[in-house]
Order: sequence, then C-alpha cells, then structure tokens
Amino acid sequence: MIEDFAVKFGRYGGLFVPETLVAPLADLSYAYAQLKGSAQFQDELKALQKDFAGRPTSLYPAPNLSRRLGCQVYLKREDLMHGGAHKLNNTLGQALVAKRMGKSRLIAETGAGQHGVATAIVGAKLGFETQIYMGEVDIERQKMNVYRMELMGAEVIPVRSGSRTLKDAINEALRDWASSFEHTHYLLGTAAGAHPFPTMVRDFQSIIGQETKEQILATEGRLPDSIAACVGGGSNAMGIFAPFLEEEVKLIAVEAGGRGPGMSERMADNGASLGYGTDGILHGALTKILQDSYGQILESYSVAAGLDYP
Repeated sequence: MIEDFAVKFGRYGGLFVPETLVAPLADLSYAYAQLKGSAQFQDELKALQKDFAGRPTSLYPAPNLSRRLGCQVYLKREDLMHGGAHKLNNTLGQALVAKRMGKSRLIAETGAGQHGVATAIVGAKLGFETQIYMGEVDIERQKMNVYRMELMGAEVIPVRSGSRTLKDAINEALRDWASSFEHTHYLLGTAAGAHPFPTMVRDFQSIIGQETKEQILATEGRLPDSIAACVGGGSNAMGIFAPFLEEEVKLIAVEAGGRGPGMSERMADNGASLGYGTDGILHGALTKILQDSYGQILESYSVAAGLDYP
C-alpha cells in the first residue's frame, strides 16, 4: 500500500513516518490525486486566486538594481498578494482539499510567520478552526505576524522544545495531526515532509513560475538567463523553479549561511543544509540535512526567521 503513493523526487522524498501517520497521508494523497484532475476544483481555486488572492502578481523590471548590477533584473512581486507573501498560493489549494475531505480544523507550522498568516486567512475565509504552531524564538522576532494571525481568529501555540524554531514547530504539528486527523488537516507550508506534501506545495506554488514564464516572454520575447530564489524550507523556490526545470535557464537557490551565536568554527556553515548537509531522514522524507555522525539533527542558524531550517 505504501509503495502505491510514496512518491519520490529521484532518490529523495518518500514516506518515512510512524504507522499512525500512514493512513492520513494515504487518504490525503488519494484525495488530492482525484481533486487535481477535477475541473470543478480547479475552477474554484482559480477564482479564489484571481478575486481573493489578487493574482496574477506583477513581474517588475527593477531599474535601479539593474543599473547597479549591469544586467536586466526583474522581481516577481509575490509580496503584492493578499497577506503579503507567496504562501497564500499553497494555503488556498490545501484548504480547498481539506474542505472537500470534510475536515473542520486546520493546523500549521510557521517560522517567519507568513505561512501562519496565510493559513489564518484561509481559515477565516473558509470557516475552519485554525491553530498555528510557532517556535518561541520566532514568536519573539515576528510579533507583528503573530498579531495578524490572532487578529484573523487563529490561535498561535508557542513551541518551547529544541531550537524553538521552524523544525520544532513542524514536530509539534505532526504530533497533533497523528491524534486528530479524522477532523483535522495539517497544512504544511514548505517543500518538506512526507508525500504528498512536497508535491502539493510544488503544484500550488508553481503558479509563480507559470506566470513568470508568460510575463517574461511577453516583455522580453525570451526566457531569462537565470532565476534566483531564497531557500529555507523552499516553497517559493520550488514554485518559481518548477515550470523552468526543462528549460535552458540557470536556477540559483540561495541559502542562509554564516556563524550564529554560540556556534563553533566547525558549525560555521550550519545555515546551508542543501550545500553542506548529508542524506538523512527529517520530517518523514529523505533529504539533505544538517546532522552529526550519529544522525542527530544539528541546529541551523539564520538571522531571518523561516530560513533556519536544517
């Protein structure tokens, strides 16, 4: 049964979870596979993207930055979406899936707070009870987003274990979901976790790259030489990269790096899991992770909340 739906991306991804999560992941996988091909579902999602979220977002030619760098630079303005970030692309899609599955409650993790805000938005819009897990460290440095989540009726639950950041918020959300999946959907916001989450995040965020491709062809008459995106969990990078994977375009993922407070010299690159990590299991999937020789997860560091994901 597991082999039927445990999709991988090459040798990465897959399904490495306790037995309590196999059934809800299977249910979600099969439900999404059906809805993905439903014209009614896609029409409802497109209507919300246009009329509620404010898509398409502009592809802005940045003249000052272009002059400074000596090349033509465009910015894909996902900050102009309702809520102020790309996160709403994914939360709208997953919340509609949850609605079709008959769920009444949404839970989510958040680091920088933008995914939590986007989950609170769809929870209020579609009538879900909504609870957001957020590390204590991130709550302190993202107070305004915490205020916005609560303003929209979501409960923010502080996570005090581990590094008290994104990794630990995901841990707590998974524990919650394991005991509440009959009526709860875990709205994972990043390109991580067991299948079908990375696939769903990629699919719902790929509208960023689809629009970019259409817009740059209309403006420049050709595809860009390169596309750069920041990577913490990776949802925005996955979204803009996916439609260009088969094209002759250089794709550049930029990770947080450097030495954080209390870090030894040996741990100086512990912000860059894709660049310096090794193969291992984290949150139900095989991926590149920062770990010690015993497979224990190392704490990553970034001054920016949400980018410190190991």
